[in-house]
Amino acid sequence: MTSVHTIERLLRQQAALAHFGSFAFGETDLQRILTEAVRVCAESLNVPFAKICRYRPEQNDLLIVAGYGWKPGVIGRVISQADESSTQGRAFVTGEPVILEDIRKTNSYELPDFYAEHGVISTADVLVKGANGPFGVLEVDCTIPHTFDQHDVNFLTGFANVVAEAVGTAERTATLQSTLVELRRLSEEKDVLAAELQHRVRNNLQLVYGMLIRQIEMPDQDGREGVRAIARRVMSLARIYDHLLGHGLVQTIDFGAYLQSLCISLQDFQERREFEVKLICEAEPMALELDTVTALGIIMTEITSNAYLHAFPGRPGTIQVTLTHRDRTGILEIADDGVGFAPQTASKRHGVGLVKRLIEQEQGTAEVRAGRGTAWTLTFPVAAVDPPPAHAALH
Repeated sequence: MTSVHTIERLLRQQAALAHFGSFAFGETDLQRILTEAVRVCAESLNVPFAKICRYRPEQNDLLIVAGYGWKPGVIGRVISQADESSTQGRAFVTGEPVILEDIRKTNSYELPDFYAEHGVISTADVLVKGANGPFGVLEVDCTIPHTFDQHDVNFLTGFANVVAEAVGTAERTATLQSTLVELRRLSEEKDVLAAELQHRVRNNLQLVYGMLIRQIEMPDQDGREGVRAIARRVMSLARIYDHLLGHGLVQTIDFGAYLQSLCISLQDFQERREFEVKLICEAEPMALELDTVTALGIIMTEITSNAYLHAFPGRPGTIQVTLTHRDRTGILEIADDGVGFAPQTASKRHGVGLVKRLIEQEQGTAEVRAGRGTAWTLTFPVAAVDPPPAHAALH
């Protein structure tokens, strides 16, 4: 027959379990949940010590992550390996409660040295296991021989189950919160990038306006070809925004992929001619800031278009565009097998001034060699930036 004292004890334990459950499932801080768990558990069983040990798969051990009643330095210690050499390890491995009413009467287990320092005589361990697998072990300890009856074991087991569910809920909540924080960060970053994109579009439209003004002020040039040259530059800028917006707003662009895309567009953009001019592009992946991509894209468009127009009078030819890097220096080479040209006498027609201004703007250099064909070598610094997402070139 169950005594009144036992009934009162069971009622107190059930009330404590219900109170802890309400607390744990409303709390998101896992450490606070575990700390409250060991306190409630110890007080409900009227023992001076309690602890929760978390299983670490990489080390295959049990680490004390929360404790009640222990001296400083105990929490954070590895109590044992996750095997049957200790009471904690045995409870973890077998999934069955392990109870020692008097540790002085057994030598079957390896016991931590701090047990003696705290005068531990009795101990009881149960597995903490949730839906995602074992979390660790819940243990209570006493300084006098203590008989843990079936009611105590049932309470410990039920308490461990609540702890396991609370741990799972807290971890899922933490993951969700982390995801929300990351989404918020990305959203803020996109807002900044969108504002930056607007700024860049405005600046580049001003660049186009300046090109048009200069074209108007050059009556000696053929108007149609002048407008076509500006259109090519505008197309170069447009491909940047196609590349940028098509892959999401980012701070850098893969200049290699963009260059290949631009070559295809330039080839399609040229007027049909009697003799074919091939444009070959070989480009390594290279993450560059948008301003640098803008400048280099216009430079490449300028040089390549001039080669199409003037390097192959009455015959076929080839233009080779190559992008490589050496250490933190990018190298853009544009070579043709045409008739060559003398830049000092045709700087306006061939856009040498624009090329030099833009490459100097990027703290780079431009070298041109004319002979059997023309070869441009442009060098520019490549900053150590995170690579952009991998995407295929736009066609």
